[in-house]
Amino acid sequence: MVPVDGPEWLGFARNAQHSALGAIATQALRTIWWSTPVDLAPPYGSGGSLLAHYGSPSITRHNTVVVPVKTDAAGHFQVEAFIGINGQRLWTLATDYRLPPHNWVPSLNPTLTPDGRVLVPAAGGRVIERSDVDAASGPSRTIAFYGDAAYDSGAPAIDSTVYINTPLTSDGQGNIFFGFMVTGANPLTLQGGIARLGADGSRRWVSAAVAAADATMVKAATNSAPALSNDERTLYVVVNEASSGQRPAGRLLALDAETLAPRASVALIDPLLGVPAWVSENATSSPTVGPDGDVFIGVLEANAPSHSFRGWLLHFDATLAQVRTPGGFGWDNTASIVPRAMVPQYNGSSSYLLALKYNSYGGIGLGDGQHRVAIVDPHDTQPDRFSSATVMREVLTVLGPTADPYYPGGRKEWCINTAAVDPLTDSVLMNSEDGSLYRWHLPSNTLSERIGLNNGYAQSYTPTAIGADGRVYAVNNARLFSIGA
Repeated sequence: MVPVDGPEWLGFARNAQHSALGAIATQALRTIWWSTPVDLAPPYGSGGSLLAHYGSPSITRHNTVVVPVKTDAAGHFQVEAFIGINGQRLWTLATDYRLPPHNWVPSLNPTLTPDGRVLVPAAGGRVIERSDVDAASGPSRTIAFYGDAAYDSGAPAIDSTVYINTPLTSDGQGNIFFGFMVTGANPLTLQGGIARLGADGSRRWVSAAVAAADATMVKAATNSAPALSNDERTLYVVVNEASSGQRPAGRLLALDAETLAPRASVALIDPLLGVPAWVSENATSSPTVGPDGDVFIGVLEANAPSHSFRGWLLHFDATLAQVRTPGGFGWDNTASIVPRAMVPQYNGSSSYLLALKYNSYGGIGLGDGQHRVAIVDPHDTQPDRFSSATVMREVLTVLGPTADPYYPGGRKEWCINTAAVDPLTDSVLMNSEDGSLYRWHLPSNTLSERIGLNNGYAQSYTPTAIGADGRVYAVNNARLFSIGA
């Protein structure tokens, strides 16, 4: 096999800024080269819907594809690594990770580090670290952010009350960040919050309540990956209230990325109603940091479904002191960065744009069932399609290509929680609930390529990723597909 030395994809939305911005030209969407299950017991619900989130693949610079796999209906996991060119399994790593309390099944998201380690969530808020990801075998160890001896002294009680509930995020030095929740009394009196595992061996954590200066914030928001500023000195994380069957409010925090000392805390507010937005436990919305340092985070509207369950993409400056114009869609979506050069027809002043899912849930609130994806300008405005609000200006939109038989005149949903952006082919790679992966070519504003993966399923939204050799990776109906020329 020809050795590969290309750009890595560390984990959810590729990097610590969650740009989902690739660095190699993607191959044509002609062939499914291999696929593998990411869930051996998919929890299909009524009507065949699949309400489970699945972690993003992590891909090394040498094209080893690391895949989290749910192994049974009880929520046990293992992590499998494959040789990207042919899908041959390279190694398997077991984890005793336990799912936190949930409605929709949360995702398990490991991360790679730039120095070739993989970190995997484990039980009791611990992580498993394995070195030599590209080798068939490598040393591993388990790390507890509150101390390994402390874990050993009270493991059963800690395992049953402390849960990692966000993806892991690595910075450029290999420091690891994640959120966790605590469901009851434990020997260490831990409270839900945010943890940091330093590449130098240091371990820190801070409770959500202390970090937010708000006692109602009790945990990191489930599935919301921490993000880092472009200089990696500021950590952005979403925290929220206990759900208790309600619609929890939340806050976006800015913390010192080395010490976790609080820098800023801002309530996530519905921009139309002026009251706390809904920070849903069923979403995977994570902060995205723009090239100019602005921060974007998706929420649901406070009084859903009044905005057709579209939510809002809230927009802040780097210090969280200035609230800027929101985007018209935020539900279960992490914005992807689109360099302005990818859209030659754009004549505005922004140096970058955003790619968003732009679904319109027909029959709910004001929705019309015309599901779109959109490129929006974060620094320009227009009237919202569905309310009296002012939102980010739509630069391009494209309608879903497949009719929805359950909604006359409607289209199948775009099935995206983070869409991979390829600036070398001026395109965005994204899933649809019609069972296909699409290439959206921005200069022509066309769906220029399509490859069918299955017959189509209603499912929780899924990520796309780009391999070190330009293959495209898509999760659809509980399988990961490797797609290329």
